[in-house]
Amino acid sequence: MDQEKLTYDEDGVLVERFAAGDTSAFETLYRKYYERIHIIARGILLDSDDAADTVQEIFTLVFRNLPKFNRRARFSTWLFRVAVNRSIQQARSLKFKRRWIELDERLPAPEVNESLLEPRVELAMTRLGPDDRAILTLFYWEEQSLNEIAESMGIQMNAAKTRLYRARERFRQFYEVQA
Repeated sequence: MDQEKLTYDEDGVLVERFAAGDTSAFETLYRKYYERIHIIARGILLDSDDAADTVQEIFTLVFRNLPKFNRRARFSTWLFRVAVNRSIQQARSLKFKRRWIELDERLPAPEVNESLLEPRVELAMTRLGPDDRAILTLFYWEEQSLNEIAESMGIQMNAAKTRLYRARERFRQFYEVQA
């Protein structure tokens, strides 16, 4: 064996254990990633209740599809991609549903993670589309690199750079309007 540095893939071991029938391995993955997935969902959906519901849907999808996980990417990358895609789908679905609510029944403005955002940032985030909120959440709150964002969103690195730049510009415009 060379002097190559071997990295221990704890997630890979847990995936293998789950595939072999050990459901406690999934529980370990759930506990390990729940908070991070909730941050992603909340950053995209801007509502705590919607985020909690979506996180449960995400982990249900992961539970059902984990045996099919092909390991071309790390488990966390695959999980983040599922989380981003499902959260964006949910945001689009909710936007359509809320459009048809009678004005006197309209829900209060969506909330954003209070620990992360000041009021002006929160308002600017509510005006962005779910794709923009996704990329900003991954970059600023999940502190993912552009390469990780590209993998999580299923896009090329240059597309991630472009989308991040455009999302920042749109955010800046909404933020400055409030000044």
